[in-house]
This record gives sequence, structure tokens and C-alpha cells, in this order.
Amino acid sequence: MSLHLHLPLVVGVDGSDSSLRAVDWAADEAALRDVPLRVVFASLWERYEGTALAPELGESFGHVTPEDILAAAVRRARRHHAGLSVTTAVVPEEPEYVLVRESRNASALVVGTRGRSGLAGALLGSVSLAVATHAHCPVVVIRGSHDNRATGGRHDRIVVGVADAPTAALRFAYEEARRRGVPLEAVRTWRCPAHESISHPLLTGEPERPYEERAAKELEAALSDAPADVELRRCTVEGLARRVLLAASQEAGLLVVGRRRPGRPGPRLGRVAHTVLHHSGCPVVVVPDEA
Repeated sequence: MSLHLHLPLVVGVDGSDSSLRAVDWAADEAALRDVPLRVVFASLWERYEGTALAPELGESFGHVTPEDILAAAVRRARRHHAGLSVTTAVVPEEPEYVLVRESRNASALVVGTRGRSGLAGALLGSVSLAVATHAHCPVVVIRGSHDNRATGGRHDRIVVGVADAPTAALRFAYEEARRRGVPLEAVRTWRCPAHESISHPLLTGEPERPYEERAAKELEAALSDAPADVELRRCTVEGLARRVLLAASQEAGLLVVGRRRPGRPGPRLGRVAHTVLHHSGCPVVVVPDEA
């Protein structure tokens, strides 16, 4: 059972349309998990991400208070989940510090994507990227334009990138698929070195087969603790992991990837996670390794 089961789900808002779309998704997810929703506004957010407000809040940031932004977020959260427990907080600090601190006591943390341009679909903003890199709980970044709801969309499968062994990201993906009652597609990529396709004496004819077979075995090993009640689709694909996962995200409802937990050696956010956070066609969950 998850240690985060009864902790609130936290969503960061800044008044942008992107952040209010994140509230829609977070409300669905909190209802699925049967946990409270906590809406957090960091009052220095505009210093980093600009002042592009959602249409429902008007056009001038100077005339909109943090309380106005939180009230709009609460209305959005209760639009589809009237009985949802929602609390709010205004914190006068830089947003990435606030949200990383909030992540210590959250089941998950949800943010939007808006960068300085304020344009939908733009590259990930600096705050969202920092939070995805440093948070202590899973971080959901609401990407894509086909659906900003966690449930009920036409893209009903979850995709997870699979590493060498069972991971926290895999366990998160299992739980999400079970909650939603949707298939989980577990993707393991492989590549055949170009020089071996023409020069290796043992690989004439079908040089890629040993690599594909090894990937399939590694995938099975990583899925050794998969729950029986989750519909699991195994997928081994030749190519760069970041490109394969980006392609899969176009028809998925959620893409799950892992990263190193703060304090662990090595880079925290790898190339795969960094790429999908900027370009995925659906919401992305970045799950830190377990301690």
C-alpha cells in the first residue's frame, strides 16, 4: 500500500489558464484517490513566469488578488466534484521553494506548463521544471491539448517507460491504471549499434534480434511484481527512449517516467524525462526513486 495514500494532493496555481487546467486534472485525481485537494498560490510566482491570466480572471494582474485566483481555482475544482474537500494557501515565497516543500507531505503534486510566453503548448516553464526535478513526491505536469481531465477522455491508456528493474515509477503506474480501470502499456526500448549490423560475425542476417530479445527479457524482469488485476501491455521498441515515449504520448492519457530522488548520486532529471516534460502530447508524471 502506498505511503502517500491519505496525504492531500497539491496543485500549484498562478492565475494562468495553464494552472487552472491543472486544477481540473488535480480535482479528478483527488476524487479518484479519495484525498483532499490543497490549492497553493506562491505570491512571488509572477516574478518568474510573467502575468498572463486566465480569461475568467480578467486581463490585468494588478487588479487580481491571490484570493481571487484561489477562489477561481476552488470553483474549477468543485465544478465536477461538488463534495471534494478543498483547502487553499497563499505563501509569500518563490514558487519552486514553496511547492518542493509542499511535496514532502503530498500524495502527488500537480502543475501546469506555462513558460514566459504564456502560450498553451509552449515549452515547460522554469517553475514547473524545477519542481519536477526536486520534488519529494510524484509530480504531474499537465501537458497536451486533447484532454485536461484525468478521467473520461478518449485517450484511456497509461504509458510507462520501463527501466532495468521494478521501480517506484512502475508501482505508481500500476496504481493509476488500477484506479482508472484502464490498460497500462509498459515500454522498453532497445538499439542495435550501427557497426554491429554490418561487421559482427555472429549477427549476420538479423543483427537486431539479440538486442530485441534482451530487451524483452529485461522488460519481463522489471514487470515481475505486476499486479494481476491490471491489464498490462508489453511493448519493446527499437529507438531512442525519449522519441519512442513522445510518440506513445500522442494517444495516451498519462505518461509515467522516473527520476532520481534528491540526495541520490547522479543527475536527478535525465534526458528522457526532460524531453517528455517539454514535448509530451499528454500529462506527464515524474516519479522519484524510493529512498
